[in-house]
Amino acid sequence: MVTTTARMHTEISSLLQLIWLASPALPVGGFSYSEGLESAIEHGWIHDETSAADWLVDQLHLSQARGDLSVVAQALPLWPLHLSPSENSGLQALNDWVLATRESFEMRLQTEQMGRSLLDWLRNQGTATPSALTLCAQLPPTYPLVMALALSLAKAPDHQALQAFAFGWAENMTQAALKSMPLGQSAGQRILARLAQEIPSAVDHAMTLRDDERQAFCPMLAIASARHETQYSRLFRS
Repeated sequence: MVTTTARMHTEISSLLQLIWLASPALPVGGFSYSEGLESAIEHGWIHDETSAADWLVDQLHLSQARGDLSVVAQALPLWPLHLSPSENSGLQALNDWVLATRESFEMRLQTEQMGRSLLDWLRNQGTATPSALTLCAQLPPTYPLVMALALSLAKAPDHQALQAFAFGWAENMTQAALKSMPLGQSAGQRILARLAQEIPSAVDHAMTLRDDERQAFCPMLAIASARHETQYSRLFRS
């Protein structure tokens, strides 16, 4: 009975950590970015609930699953308590890939700023080892790499950790759509429900990708982000 109770407490603790990391209340500034969505609305590519949902579902599968989700999946097992030189090089390579594949100034700004903010949050929590925090600071950190560290501390199964990461992204992007268009909360919940249905398959895909299969080829998203940098009126930083 004691063993069963202890296991349940561990599972509950892991679940709460994942919910915390997926929450829009996490102080990393995710609410201030639309990742090109605002520009797509400005140019008429997104104009209603259906087109907003279609855009975000495509972004989930074509950008997140093949890129950042796959990076997090590969980084999770490389964040043990004691890091070896070979594991350090693996994390550095993943971090370098994230920086190299940001196709606009705003995209790079986002991953760097959110990475630094999440690293500050981890320092305040006091749960990560000093060696892991030092390595993060030296990379310098991108958001997927620091999030992988934070998720690894929850000690949850990898697929659950990735689902939490994906849902946090989905919630932020849905809120960006609601702030940019006259949709309403009910429409937002329908968009989020559709994304939630797509997340398991996106996570499954991300977990199967090897280094030579990861990619960040999303021309329309890159164009939207680049156009947003000179957009006259805007609410978001990307």
